[in-house]
Amino acid sequence: MNEIENFEEEVRENISALGESAEMQSLGMDFVGKTAPLKYSYNFSWMGRPIIQFPQDMIAMQEILWKVQPDLIIETGIAHGGSLIYYASLLELIGKGRVLGIDIDIRAHNRVEIEKHPMAGRIDMIQGSAVDDGVAQEVADRANSAETVLVVLDSNHTHAHVKRELELYAPLVSVGSYCVVFDTVVEDMPPGSFPDRPWDIGDNPKTALHEYLKETDSFEIDAGVHQKLLITVAPDGYLKRVR
Repeated sequence: MNEIENFEEEVRENISALGESAEMQSLGMDFVGKTAPLKYSYNFSWMGRPIIQFPQDMIAMQEILWKVQPDLIIETGIAHGGSLIYYASLLELIGKGRVLGIDIDIRAHNRVEIEKHPMAGRIDMIQGSAVDDGVAQEVADRANSAETVLVVLDSNHTHAHVKRELELYAPLVSVGSYCVVFDTVVEDMPPGSFPDRPWDIGDNPKTALHEYLKETDSFEIDAGVHQKLLITVAPDGYLKRVR
């Protein structure tokens, strides 16, 4: 092997060791649990817009986007728009592609900031529920004209909602690309960690994801992603389309 191949093999071994270390995985989960009440993910922005994501997960997304080089990124859940802008900026560096964001309530002040942003030229938005048939059809129509599609699910985190999003949007993902399901970590948090939300242990993105995987052989969990991150809101959530 040459030096590049040697380094890549060393990285694979490192990731495998992290995945096999219960202590390291527990330490990562401990960090997530203890920082959740402090809203750790709210502390970060991208090009001036709040992103409300863990930096670790965003580094993983950068790696995936560079590898996949999608023509279209579909994201459910917009909030302040930071992740839309993040993905758009990476597509700008790649030199192609658009981001399509869907949210049931795009707040006026957020829409203004997104639409005037330097990355706005690569962003489209749809206001409506991601599980509405009309919205899903509009998204599918746009995906039909894209050669490579990547999907990110990050809206309502109940089991029923995420399961339906998977049914609607995962089939749009290109072979070799990803459907990323955020906030699967809810299943691994202490009961009642989200008292003001309708999701909890047994009713969350991870339970939806595992039920969906029983119904399809098109996707596999890319465990190496969450294993290497240690600190992530998406354990088991990086799904790679394999067929």
